[in-house]
Amino acid sequence: MATPHRALGTPTAPAPRPPSPSSLPGEPRPTAAAVLDRLLAGNVRYTRGRSRQPYGPPAGRRPCAVVIGCVDDPVPPELVLDQPIGELLCVRTAGQVLDEAVLGSVQYGVQELGAPLVLVLGHERCAAVAATLERLRTGAPVPGHLELLVEEIAPAARRTRGRPGDWAEHTLRAQATWVRDAIRADPAFGAAQVVAARLDAGLGLMSLLP
Repeated sequence: MATPHRALGTPTAPAPRPPSPSSLPGEPRPTAAAVLDRLLAGNVRYTRGRSRQPYGPPAGRRPCAVVIGCVDDPVPPELVLDQPIGELLCVRTAGQVLDEAVLGSVQYGVQELGAPLVLVLGHERCAAVAATLERLRTGAPVPGHLELLVEEIAPAARRTRGRPGDWAEHTLRAQATWVRDAIRADPAFGAAQVVAARLDAGLGLMSLLP
């Protein structure tokens, strides 16, 4: 198993809900490409203020994707991707830091629930990234368990230090792609397509990372 670095007028009728990309047990599973296209389309609806807000999924359906998000992202993945509650299996840790509990949760979604897609979702103005950069700039101690988060994000920050442009932006991209690549390399997740993306801090538009 791959290891971490260390360890939104006149009321109108609601738009019809699109068919769910998830499936009932025994039904064919959607492809990762089909799921990713649906999530990108949902994010575009969200940024244009046209969310369909499908709050309740049909009972008994399985999630179509696992999303590894960040705890301080103010908008939950289900909203920013305009998916029904329950359509996504969401795991949120500061800076998308991995540990064995996170990896086990992702594996459960892929192997046991059959999710064909894993999405690592970073975001602008990440507090965990900001704390890491402050630590590297000043050497100031980080209290308690926050130290672990800083230590796990620090390699991405160090790799991008000195690049032209916004160090925080470079770090959040490097961290999200490192998490993606670590999961891709782990045979426990071989059945899923793994992608990384970042959200802007304004509209919440999602863009895939190379």
